[in-house]
Amino acid sequence: MVNEIQSMNAIIDELREIGLKKMAEELDTQYNSPDFIKLDRVELIRKIVDSEYIYRSNKRLATRLQLGHLKGCPQDLSNCVDTAERTYAPEGTIKHLSSLKFIENGMNVCILGASNSGKTYLAKAIGLSACSHYRVEYFCTEDLMDTLMLLKKTDKKKFGSRKKHLCSIELLILDDFLLHSFTEEDEIKAIHEILNKRQEATKSTIICSQRLPNDWKAQILNDEIAADAIMKRATKHYTVMINLKEDK
Repeated sequence: MVNEIQSMNAIIDELREIGLKKMAEELDTQYNSPDFIKLDRVELIRKIVDSEYIYRSNKRLATRLQLGHLKGCPQDLSNCVDTAERTYAPEGTIKHLSSLKFIENGMNVCILGASNSGKTYLAKAIGLSACSHYRVEYFCTEDLMDTLMLLKKTDKKKFGSRKKHLCSIELLILDDFLLHSFTEEDEIKAIHEILNKRQEATKSTIICSQRLPNDWKAQILNDEIAADAIMKRATKHYTVMINLKEDK
């Protein structure tokens, strides 16, 4: 019995030493439980492994939410349904997007609608759901471009690294896209490069805009070629229109 206790304590210590703290805690708890001898071996292993798995999954999710600028966001996809106030078109798109298959397949989503129609809510709800499985980052487009242009002027190495990172994450969310005009050619080149490289790498992008894609040219220095290239990438796969119902 003494040897058994010593052996179990040694195992617990080794688990802690290699960083499996939760497995060590669960094994200690189960071993000191009066039902330990009665436990099925597979059930015991499941309890021990599950404790570490759940801990690490929750930790990874918290990290992704923090890095993705989504920590503390309350949005929930279950609320993105047709109501008396708004409808989502085409019918069935939200259910399809909720499966997150579009991320697995590297497809883009363009969410359109008037101010306060729920574009940001839907985009963040998808992002929050996706964080359990993918790396996600959410940005207000203007803030992101301001940061990138500042880096381009002050630290080109960091500018390049930042663009490379933006092209590698599984889901990039660009909110308030073209709320204000791109006023510099470098902005247009940067956003085009990011969208293009993400498409080549089969990475998904969600773009939210109050403006219809046909109106984007006026916001991109009236550059029809650049506007068309950006529009084709943004609207290549799914376009969701959120319509607000007028009060009668």
